[in-house]
Amino acid sequence: MEGGFAVTKGIHLRILTTSEHLADDVTSAVQLANDADPTTLADRIGKIARVDLHFPHFTDGRAYSQAYLLRRRLGFKGDLRATGDVLIDQLVQIARTGFSSAVLKEGVDPADAERQFERFPGYYQANAVETSEKLHR
Repeated sequence: MEGGFAVTKGIHLRILTTSEHLADDVTSAVQLANDADPTTLADRIGKIARVDLHFPHFTDGRAYSQAYLLRRRLGFKGDLRATGDVLIDQLVQIARTGFSSAVLKEGVDPADAERQFERFPGYYQANAVETSEKLHR
């Protein structure tokens, strides 16, 4: 099975294999280092189609903060892609902090990744994508 879309509570995350990521040729893609300040992109944010945010190790979560800043503070509307040491256990949080796509490590089945989104029927906290979400049932 090739990559697909996982959906939970209105949040969509495109799940990609490494080969799909490499074949996704976007001319206005930017790779932002894990320790870089995303606000440096502010003057050209409207011209960028995709920003790749790298997780050098699954325990390093700075890319979550970068994604949140790009979506909420800078208003980035393009594809925010998680790359690097992305584990399927992280995918729900990746989606909730503003990412729109994630590249799985080699050997990870996209179907296993998509099942992560079935584990949680809802959330009480708002997320970076939907700010007017009802927080109670």
